[in-house]
Amino acid sequence: MAVDINYKFWNVCMIRHDDHVLLLNRTHDDFSGYIPPGGKVDFPESFTASAIREVKEETGLDVKNLKLKIVYEYVNPAKNDRYIIFNYITDEFSGELLKETKEGKPEWFPISELDSLPMQPSIRRRIPYFFKPGTYEIQVVWDEENDREAEVMVKET
Repeated sequence: MAVDINYKFWNVCMIRHDDHVLLLNRTHDDFSGYIPPGGKVDFPESFTASAIREVKEETGLDVKNLKLKIVYEYVNPAKNDRYIIFNYITDEFSGELLKETKEGKPEWFPISELDSLPMQPSIRRRIPYFFKPGTYEIQVVWDEENDREAEVMVKET
């Protein structure tokens, strides 16, 4: 029997310059805190093209040579939800950084200080994997009944 699955796709792109990264201070909606630029993948655009577009919209920067670092998957079996976030990193960019956007203020931070910044747990969980060698898959299974994460699995691919 076929099951109707609710798929949604997003991306984030960590932009690195030497020992600093660019994050947005997101202050709107329920997803506040620092986050790499990114957003929803529009149909029918590709995942990488979407990340490049989102970075331009949210920072003013043009990025290239994105490397896929993490596939982050959120699964809620009770609602048949499967949300996938493609997490890229690059150190190749050009353009002038915007001072403020509707998504938040873009700011450079030393990588060594990221642990002290306010951010959502799902973002904080991913941060170390951007800087490790390899590519990773992180799957979070949601327990709808208890309104919490039931299981988190991380593996190098």
